[in-house]
Amino acid sequence: MTTPSKINFGIWLPLFDALADPKLVVDLAVEAEQAGWDGFFVWDHTHWRPPVRAALDPWMTLAAVAAVTDRVRIGPMVTPLARRRPTLVARETAALDLLSDGRLVLGVGVGSDRFGDEYSRTGEVDDEPTRAAMLDESLAVLRQAWSGERVVHRGDHYTVDDLDFLPRPAQETIPVWVAGFPGKVRPRRRAARHEGFFPVNLEHPDELAEAAAAITALRDDPTSPYDFVVAVARDADPAPYVDAGATWILTEHDPHPLDLQAVRSLVRAGPQRG
Repeated sequence: MTTPSKINFGIWLPLFDALADPKLVVDLAVEAEQAGWDGFFVWDHTHWRPPVRAALDPWMTLAAVAAVTDRVRIGPMVTPLARRRPTLVARETAALDLLSDGRLVLGVGVGSDRFGDEYSRTGEVDDEPTRAAMLDESLAVLRQAWSGERVVHRGDHYTVDDLDFLPRPAQETIPVWVAGFPGKVRPRRRAARHEGFFPVNLEHPDELAEAAAAITALRDDPTSPYDFVVAVARDADPAPYVDAGATWILTEHDPHPLDLQAVRSLVRAGPQRG
């Protein structure tokens, strides 16, 4: 696989404890843009396992980030759409994309209860296949809503009866990056229908190369722009993942504990582009 001509580097922050302060996160986003980062992305969780206690809302925070930055791509990475109403997400994403002048990326996934009991302890759907079906339906609603055409959707989980969703986003369509384990077939098929794939828990660059080849073969137009997104530790060499097809490299942070000084130092240092 050929190496992409441009590799993008992004900050990816869990908004927990030391980072559960929206003003602090906004300041970090401004510093990230000044330091040359290409993206500023945040986790989307309502709860995380102990010892984490505080968790910040990503959507309100991203709105503030959009208002004080001009260049960096922004987005929740990733949002489990099954616990959000697609009609509300359609409005929120359009507003956020307009506010940022077309810089929003929507990261989506099925989600998992094992990290913080976010579903079982809040009455949300705890069955993964059902959440996957809800995710696909939500994405179908969002695609229609972003188009500016009237939305008619009657599915197993959601109904939208002939509604307009205006204003439209600033972008022709908001890029959707689909998260999933690299070897699973259904996330690959889902990702092939959208603009990017974010394989989680990668253990080796070969896993990325294999997933990238499989998804490319599934795409209707494999020559159109597409992103393969990889999270790596701050001291890891991203080159093997770039060689395997990565177009975005995100910094990975352990959510417990979060070393605020280390995060700030990383942001200010800027991306190591080799």
